[in-house]
Amino acid sequence: MLRSFGLPVIACGLLLSTASGAAATGCPHDTSQVLVPAGPSWLGSDAEERSLANRLSSPDTVAAGWFGTEMPRHRMELEAFCADRYLVTQKQYLDFVTRGGHSPPAISREDYARQGFLVHDYSEWIPYFWRRSAPPHDRLDHPVVLVTARDAEAYCRWRHPAGRLPSELEWEKAARGTDGRIFPWGSSWDPERLNSAARGPRGTTPVGSYQSGMSPFGLLDAVGNVFQWSSTRPASGLRVLKGCAWDDDAGLCRPAARHERLETSRHILIGFRCVGPAADR
Repeated sequence: MLRSFGLPVIACGLLLSTASGAAATGCPHDTSQVLVPAGPSWLGSDAEERSLANRLSSPDTVAAGWFGTEMPRHRMELEAFCADRYLVTQKQYLDFVTRGGHSPPAISREDYARQGFLVHDYSEWIPYFWRRSAPPHDRLDHPVVLVTARDAEAYCRWRHPAGRLPSELEWEKAARGTDGRIFPWGSSWDPERLNSAARGPRGTTPVGSYQSGMSPFGLLDAVGNVFQWSSTRPASGLRVLKGCAWDDDAGLCRPAARHERLETSRHILIGFRCVGPAADR
């Protein structure tokens, strides 16, 4: 059964103007999704794009080799699918917890230390913690964080039986379009179009806040705000994350960028969006 959710106020006007009904979007199960049509697109990065990423990044990011695992630039044809226009919010996930019986996002200090990648002190995580099975009251329209890849998959299935996480390839096509642009909005860096380290505010923001950063297919927060889980499991056995987060350099905020984490990881920098079929099957 399809479960519909209220969208943040900031997004409502856009939703009504671009998705007046399921038939209009080509996404029969959810009018908050956008159609990514079948066809070829440019994916991955070439040496020129990675060189730009290095120039836009701090020495620490460059030294860490973040761009070394990106797919080579190539052209690929994918089947049509529907993608969430917005990242899944804290309020939407609360419905999953209260009506779907799922556990709230949480992590102990011990588990935080055990999983590594400790860029942020545990004290910085406290504002994102749920209390009495409810999300922070001032972040209801922010992306949900502290969810594992398995949590995200469970939510997508709960929302609709055909719901799932996007593959790495699907996510990248939805985020950058078909013409091989470097950023969702084009090939020139513009810090005003996303929530990243370049302009702050050093934390998550309401989904859909950066309208000028929209991708060609209508995704918002395709880069910036939080990293996003994909369904792709490389040979490493880890899970691919796409996008970038609110504390990241510009070089990481490209749809071609990628990195891998354990699918059981929980972080204040990681959220997700769902995809589904473009038509009933």
